[in-house]
Amino acid sequence: MLSLDDLATTSRIVAIDAETTGFKVPTPAEIKKMPKGLRLPGVVIEIGCLELVRGDEGWKTGESWQRRLQPGGPISKASIDVHGISPAELKTAPSFRDVLDDFEAFIGQDALLAHSAENEMEFLNFEYARAGRCGFDEMIFGDGDFVCTQELSRQFFPGVPGSLDVLCDRLWVDRSDRFEHHGALLDAILTAEAFMKMAGGFVQDDTRYMSFGDQ
Repeated sequence: MLSLDDLATTSRIVAIDAETTGFKVPTPAEIKKMPKGLRLPGVVIEIGCLELVRGDEGWKTGESWQRRLQPGGPISKASIDVHGISPAELKTAPSFRDVLDDFEAFIGQDALLAHSAENEMEFLNFEYARAGRCGFDEMIFGDGDFVCTQELSRQFFPGVPGSLDVLCDRLWVDRSDRFEHHGALLDAILTAEAFMKMAGGFVQDDTRYMSFGDQ
């Protein structure tokens, strides 16, 4: 993953988060065993992005991009409980393939920022393969494309659970909008705010240890 030092001359990054169906992404080996011609359902049902632009006084948030997507398959109840997005709300939503050009236009060639970035890489690589942009055994996105706030959090708070909720509480980032449901753009915003605090310096206070969630 990219480090803060790797971003020394970077002027723009994009925070990204995805909400999913809750079902596991099949491995390339599992896909090879499936019947030929089988149409695989997607895993991503919502993508949220927020740009961060470096100015004279450090990182600032800019434009956002958000889409809900039709996965072409079921959504697990456990996942619906987390994000509150039901299949009925996605009946007329576009597919990942339909929004891919807009998505690429927004992220450009800039580094991406995510919490637990390996998850976002897995989701995006799978959806790109479903869209025919690469093979299921290939990767469009890798470690060199992402900054991971979960990895950064382990440098600032060794031994502390790596969830986004815990990190926000440690940094005094208001996550009250997340109490009822998660959301792709909301989580991208929280990830961006946590990153800006860690990248810009903050007062580390040992009394800031309590978290009311571990999502």
